[in-house]
Parts: sequence; C-alpha cells; structure tokens
Amino acid sequence: MRITHDGWEIIRYEENISIHKKDTLAVESPLTIQLNGNEFATLVCSPSHLEDLVCGFLASEGIIYTLDDIQELSVDMERGFAHVTLNRVIDPSHFDHSKRFIGSCCGKSRQFYFKSDIRTAKTIKHLLTITPSTCYKLMNRMQAMSDIFQQTGNMHNAALCTVDKVLFMRHDIGRHNALDKIYGKILTDHISVRDKIIVFSGRISSEVLLKISKIGVGILLSKSAPTDLAIKLANDLGITVAGFIRGERMNVYSHPERIVNG
Repeated sequence: MRITHDGWEIIRYEENISIHKKDTLAVESPLTIQLNGNEFATLVCSPSHLEDLVCGFLASEGIIYTLDDIQELSVDMERGFAHVTLNRVIDPSHFDHSKRFIGSCCGKSRQFYFKSDIRTAKTIKHLLTITPSTCYKLMNRMQAMSDIFQQTGNMHNAALCTVDKVLFMRHDIGRHNALDKIYGKILTDHISVRDKIIVFSGRISSEVLLKISKIGVGILLSKSAPTDLAIKLANDLGITVAGFIRGERMNVYSHPERIVNG
C-alpha cells in the first residue's frame, strides 16, 4: 500500500473479487500551541481553520475571554506550531503539569478538560424554541454539506445554525476540535449565540456538553447518543439535548421545553 498524488492506493474486496483503487483519507496532524513562548498543549487535529481552533480552544480552557486578549497569533502548520502572544502574563499554575496531550479520542483528555470547567462552564437561560421539523431539517442540511465526511467516512462535523439556516460548519477528526473551531469563529466574528443552535454529528460526552456550555448555546442537536453524565450536566446547565436524529425521528433528553410543536 502506498500514497500517490491523487490518494491512497488500496485494495477493495467486493465479495471475493479484489479491486485496486484510490481512496481519500482524512489528514491528521499535531499542532502544538506555544503560549507566551511556553509549550501549552498539543492538539491532534485536521489542518483546517486552525486559527479558529486555537482561539476556541484557549477560550474553552479559560485562557482568553475575547480576541482582545490575544496580541498576536500565527500558525506554522509546516512545523506544527501555533504561536500565541497574550496581552497579559499567564498564571504559572496553568503550566504546573507535564506536557499535556489532547488526542482525537476524547476519553483520555478528561482530566485536562475538567481542570478549568468550574470557572468557564455557563448556565444557559436563553428562551429560544425550535420545532421538531426544524431539528430534522437542520440535521439533514448539515449532513448534505459534509463533503469531507462523504469522502473519508471519519470526520466529525459541527454547524452553527439559526432556526432558518446553517450559518457555517466546521469539521475535524476530533469531536472537541470541531466545536472549538465553531467557538473560535464565534469569537472572531463577534456572533451572538442567544438565538443559535449547534448541530453535531458525534457522540455527546460530558466533554462535548461542557464545550457547548462554554460556547453559550442552549440547544444541541446530534445524530448520535449522549452519555448519562452529559445529560446530568445538561439538566444542571440548562441545555436542551436532542440525539439520534435520523430522518424524522429523535430523542429529547433534557430541557424539552425548548422543543415545541409548530
């Protein structure tokens, strides 16, 4: 097996017949964030919308609150570094650990994510409502826009929406990375989230739910299922979670008052 200029060379079996063909694989790259000259974290991510990713990640971790906190940000993807200079000195406690690693699988990053959640998670009180038919429509629209998933079969997608349309979408090999890219774009463009919805392709873990809380969106729609801890957090933090959205079916797990029949 080898990579060529137009894809990865594979052998596909259909019943007992082998076929040589080209396949498209998702690109997975490490990106180390240097914060005020110190190594802060290494993310394994898809190399797109990296400025959004860095801004959203730093906001999610409570390092920044607005883009005004960043003096300079540059990404050198060839070497795998994002250099961030802040307008203030970072509390040394943020660096009182060994080098941290965030993989594309959320499970191993729990200790890292929980470290700053107590000061960054938000209780959502927005009163936006949505109809079941709109939930189905937005999920179908996001999936129709997921070109890279259709090519590779292994990308997570997240979209920021109104009740009328998909505003923009981000993708990544990591569920949390896709959401950080959404968060970064919200900060960059100064987007109000009071009337917004996030549509998501992945499993809703506690880490995912906490990121939704930090972004400040009150309705999360997913193609997949949540965990029990995620729903406990959703109930506590005022977030409506609807999952298993397939065709014209879905399960509403928390704060059902935002889902209304039209």
